[in-house]
Amino acid sequence: MAGYDPYAGHYAHLPGTTPPPRPGHSLAQQQQPYDDRTDPLLNQQLQDPFATPSYQLRDEPTWPNPAATGDLADGPAQHHHHQGGTFVGAGTSSYPGGQYHPYDQQQNNMSYDYLQNQQPHQQGPAGGATYDDDQAPLLLHGQGQQGGLGWSTTSGPAPGQADPTLQLPGGFDPTQQGPYGPPPPQPQPSPGFGGPPFAGPGLGGQQGPQQGYDDDAVVRYGRIPQRQPRRYKTVKRVQLYHGNLVLDCQVPPKLLERCPRKDDREFTHMRYTAATCDPDEFLNEQYALRQILYQTPRRTELFIVLTMYNEDEVLFCRTMHGVMKNIQHLCERNRSKIWGADGWKKVVVCVVSDGRAKINARTLSVLAAMGVYQDGVAKNVVAGKPVTAHIYEYTTQISIDPELKFKSAERGIVPVQIIFCLKEKNAKKINSHRWFFNAFGPILQPNVCILLDVGTQPGPTSLYKLWKVFDLNSNVGGACGEIVALKGKYFRNLINPIVAAQNFEYKMSNILDKPLESVFGYITVLPGAFSAYRYIALQNNAQGEGPLKEYFKGETLHHSVDADLWTKNMYLAEDRILCWELVAKRGSAWVLHYQRSAYAVTDVPDRVPDLIAQRRRWLNGSFFAGIHSTYHFGYIYRSDHSFMRKLWLHFELFYQTYNMLFAWFSLGNWYIIMYILTTSMEDASFGLKGIHYFNRVVQYYYVALLLCCFILALGNRPQGSHGFYLIIIISFALIMVYMLVAAGVITYYSIVNAKDAIEASGGKFSISDVFTNTTFRNIVISLLSTYALYLISSLIFFDPAHMITSFFQYLLFSPAMTNCIMVYAFSNLQDVTWGNRPEEKPSTDLGIAPVKGDGVDVAVPSTDQDINAAYDDAVHVLANKPPPEVKTVLLAWTLTNGGLVAGILSTSAGSSVTSTQSNVYMAFLLYSVAGLAAIRFLGSTFYSIVWVFAR
Repeated sequence: MAGYDPYAGHYAHLPGTTPPPRPGHSLAQQQQPYDDRTDPLLNQQLQDPFATPSYQLRDEPTWPNPAATGDLADGPAQHHHHQGGTFVGAGTSSYPGGQYHPYDQQQNNMSYDYLQNQQPHQQGPAGGATYDDDQAPLLLHGQGQQGGLGWSTTSGPAPGQADPTLQLPGGFDPTQQGPYGPPPPQPQPSPGFGGPPFAGPGLGGQQGPQQGYDDDAVVRYGRIPQRQPRRYKTVKRVQLYHGNLVLDCQVPPKLLERCPRKDDREFTHMRYTAATCDPDEFLNEQYALRQILYQTPRRTELFIVLTMYNEDEVLFCRTMHGVMKNIQHLCERNRSKIWGADGWKKVVVCVVSDGRAKINARTLSVLAAMGVYQDGVAKNVVAGKPVTAHIYEYTTQISIDPELKFKSAERGIVPVQIIFCLKEKNAKKINSHRWFFNAFGPILQPNVCILLDVGTQPGPTSLYKLWKVFDLNSNVGGACGEIVALKGKYFRNLINPIVAAQNFEYKMSNILDKPLESVFGYITVLPGAFSAYRYIALQNNAQGEGPLKEYFKGETLHHSVDADLWTKNMYLAEDRILCWELVAKRGSAWVLHYQRSAYAVTDVPDRVPDLIAQRRRWLNGSFFAGIHSTYHFGYIYRSDHSFMRKLWLHFELFYQTYNMLFAWFSLGNWYIIMYILTTSMEDASFGLKGIHYFNRVVQYYYVALLLCCFILALGNRPQGSHGFYLIIIISFALIMVYMLVAAGVITYYSIVNAKDAIEASGGKFSISDVFTNTTFRNIVISLLSTYALYLISSLIFFDPAHMITSFFQYLLFSPAMTNCIMVYAFSNLQDVTWGNRPEEKPSTDLGIAPVKGDGVDVAVPSTDQDINAAYDDAVHVLANKPPPEVKTVLLAWTLTNGGLVAGILSTSAGSSVTSTQSNVYMAFLLYSVAGLAAIRFLGSTFYSIVWVFAR
């Protein structure tokens, strides 16, 4: 038997055996001196010093028993052998229904024999040798498909001696460098090839061309050398694991000093994987995760993803510390059949960062302090393939709170399994979710997936309460909790009226809208910042059709020339598409649920430009996604919902359609209400002289502000028009104050005039006469019923604080929500970006022209082939017609609202504006608002009753 000896640098064979030839080599060639630059099976890697001592050879290797058919002789890995690529170990865990772990059903022959304490890695039937990875001097992952590669039992260097691993092979010529050849010896006193001998292995202690080097005789110039990050590196040679680069790196000893558990390898080593494939091919390319590499693969009950872009360390710690406190709560539930002291083994936290160049450096330091990340380990290219994602796996015992204080077991922190996926390129949040669902999900096969954005902090028990929804009801396919606006210490953030208005909006949505939709079984949107899904409910069918396919269409549509703006805007709200496809899934009966006791705190925009950019995406995405679900409502009939559920969904369709039409005409309705209220004050019986002129100023000023909104929306960015928008919002707030005063004045004089008229006719005025007054009934009852329902429903939910702290700000801000934000949204349908990720660095995709002397170096096409290729591309683009753009949406929206205003406020032959048609339409508007609020109140009340009895 033969094996590659990592210390001798060539293939060695055991005494008494005949060395077999390597693949593609004859026996004579096998016996020639080994040149590591020409071996295609090995790859040289630069590795951090922490990564050097990982897997060690057994003192007495276990060889295959010739008498047995593919079985190993006695040894620690015998029970975990693979026959024909099928997992047959005694430790196999099966899923309910007699199904094996999904990783056992792969068509490839990948073996996973990674044990918790003693992790023997074997090369499979082809290689034959089995070794104990707890004693090996190198991190070596066997490649079972190559065959013929055993392992030598040569011992390592004695303490204090030079490490022979780095000795140059015979015949090495430093002038002839291969693509993976070692660097030439350098005469400077630095560790590496040709450097001085260092005590201890792994630091370049070889004897190169400069033997007899005297360290004291060297004259040094400049400052004394200081310790630099990643300065001392050891060149090690590792085999690719199934063609993939996988490294187990020892974590810093100082980190382990903070941790109570130091026995298992998941606590002492960080596992790095360089992924060179698309997320959809992650499983097919035979990548693996730690959870399935144990002798008994761990079953993942809860899979949590944290998506981030360039958030700072405070936002990241806020989310991560909140998640770790939730996992601590799971482990404290000792009476649970699922959770308990070892509940952390059933939870995996996946952090996906969108772009290596975009991640915040201090956030990366937090991950390094937790042991999850190590600098100097990642590589750009593996075996000629560019790396698409750097995956770090570690079970951390350290949590860092938002104040950047370290928390460990003494504060109740339990171990947490973390997968840190650092994407090489920035590809947006939906691509991060594709790594989560399509790359890691098929390997772990979780039960429930929870989606969080970095910056969103879940409550201490929120994740358990979300999970419990799925545990109690097997028909629940998705759920969400309450999104709470971050108010700050002593509610100081509510001093900002923009934050206060959003706080009220969030509260009323979680009190009235979400409970109503939960009763119907279809929640229009589960917020991506805090939501949960049952993994099997999201899966596509055998034909590849399903929720995930529709969800991930948005990743490529925004850059596709074939997609129209209608579809692109629809996928700005891809979470709404996912919710609809989940409820309408063919042959299924999944429902969506709202869990009011689960909450998460998130920061909201506190500046006008940020708010406008965020709401532009929300409004455009929700509008077009709502049309999509309405147009494809027939998909409900292909589902397996019951008759009553379909009936409730029909009622919700009518409700949502009416809401959509009401929102479409909101621009004109605001002006109609303002015009009628202000003009009604001109009644002679009120005795308000000169009010006519003031009303005309207000009405013209309203129109002028509206025109300014259109001009700013069509020609400027919100960030460049901050002052103008601020003036417009304040002006609309003042007009809203005047409208409220007008409503009060009209109500007061209407009652007084009715009382005088009754008494003048000899009658007696009573309270019932007030309700017979048309003006009082249309204005007071409808408005008070709306706001009274807000208060009553808040009291039912035992959460009325926002009615005191945020109601008035929301009331003043409501006209600007329509006239500023909605105008900007419909005026920028061509903008299908997220709009809330400003570029901090200039783009360099066109190249850089560096200064050289008096000129610059510029790279330009010079050959006819390159110039003609660019010309052909331009001609090809012009030969294809562009997709039709949604040019008519803004025009249709403006004309329909203008026509509504003209039709309601038009006068004939000197008739008064306060004509019958105006009063009737205003009554219709006010009662519509009251009716919609009443429907939401009834749904909220029914939800509260069910919630109380279901606890």
